[in-house]
Amino acid sequence: MEAYHSVVLDEEKCKGCTHCIRRCPTEAIRVKGGKARIDEERCIDCGECIRTCPNHAKYAQADPLEAIQRFRYRVALPAPAFYAQFKFTIPLGKVLNGLLRLGFHEVFEVARGAEILSAEIARFLEKRNLVLPVISSACPAVVRLVEVKFPSLLDNLLPLDSPLGVAAKIARLRALERGYRPEEVGVFFITPCPAKVTEVRQSGEGLGRIDGAISMASIYTRLMNELHLVEDRPELQIAGFRGIGWARSGGEQESLGEGEYMAVDGIHNVISVFEKIEMGELRGVVYCEAQACIGGCVGGVLAVQNPFIAKVNVNHLLKKYSVFRPWKEEEMEAWRKAGVFVRERAYEAKEVLKLDQNFQRAMEKYQQIEKLLELLPGLDCGACGSPTCRALAEDVVQGKAEEVDCPFLLRDNMLELAREIYALASRVPQTMAGKRREDIGGQDSRSRGTP
Repeated sequence: MEAYHSVVLDEEKCKGCTHCIRRCPTEAIRVKGGKARIDEERCIDCGECIRTCPNHAKYAQADPLEAIQRFRYRVALPAPAFYAQFKFTIPLGKVLNGLLRLGFHEVFEVARGAEILSAEIARFLEKRNLVLPVISSACPAVVRLVEVKFPSLLDNLLPLDSPLGVAAKIARLRALERGYRPEEVGVFFITPCPAKVTEVRQSGEGLGRIDGAISMASIYTRLMNELHLVEDRPELQIAGFRGIGWARSGGEQESLGEGEYMAVDGIHNVISVFEKIEMGELRGVVYCEAQACIGGCVGGVLAVQNPFIAKVNVNHLLKKYSVFRPWKEEEMEAWRKAGVFVRERAYEAKEVLKLDQNFQRAMEKYQQIEKLLELLPGLDCGACGSPTCRALAEDVVQGKAEEVDCPFLLRDNMLELAREIYALASRVPQTMAGKRREDIGGQDSRSRGTP
């Protein structure tokens, strides 16, 4: 499948500053020719560069609301974090009915998909011989992080689909049961982050196909303009606290009940925890909920509300919608047979951080990097266009940069060149040495006024 990334660069706005290269968790950004460049193989679409860029030169591509008009029957999949964008006093039935007013025919809550998935995760954790800790697959940026930077943890990833994937499959099954043909049904996700946009674009063509991802911010603006005209329809809202809680960090863990579970949020915190897992320090943990954004999905860069206020809204919603609506076991069995919980895209190690496929050449390059690091200042200033001195050394060895890209090495080289030029200018060819002394002597006499 051709690589797709929702995070893109607006070169006209880019000033060539180093904010983004410092924050990128996979060192996927370089500054070349005064403009940032994103390495698509390393990018995980976490949105850190969007969050960090002071010039708003990074943004996430998403689908416009008008894209839903391509389909006869249109289903909206609102993320749990979508609820947190509104004041908790606004009924969720009113918010969901507002989506119908904007042109959708049906709404299926991703929060409900999360509740259903929670039961399947709990069932999976009862198995023996699991590779612990099991790492949640809910955040696509975290999944991509494992594939790119922690391939040794691929077996730790939960082999089940995300709440979004589960919700999309169930919503499509319901539409097909109503008599619509597959090509007539359009399923659209209302997303809080660019990583989810990428997940949607990679959803394939089967039952779990998602036809588009619409920015939460763009939907929010339109919905707020219509909300005063919308009636509350409580029957549209069926997800309870177990699903709504997935909007913020710790919600997934809480939906599983008591156990040796942990939750970590913020991509750099996730990296720190994954390093501990690689070293075997967290074997006592059974399940690890990991989310790229601080605070969880409420902290996504496509959200509108302040993440701390959004978290308060979620906490109020958990109390307000504390009723849990169970489903029948026959439904779970039918969903299992239909492949609702199966991931359509297998995990794959990207191996983009390898120095070389050949072990011998890789070792030679590693030694070259270590030698070059002895020459570099170790300041990690980013002035070379690479995030760290080690990253520059790797780029030089891989033929993607030059040593003199480092301003300190460039200065040292220029000083050495200046010394060589001065030494060369001070030397006189042997055949001209005597003449040169006579010329100098004559100049000295004239300068002293000697007749």
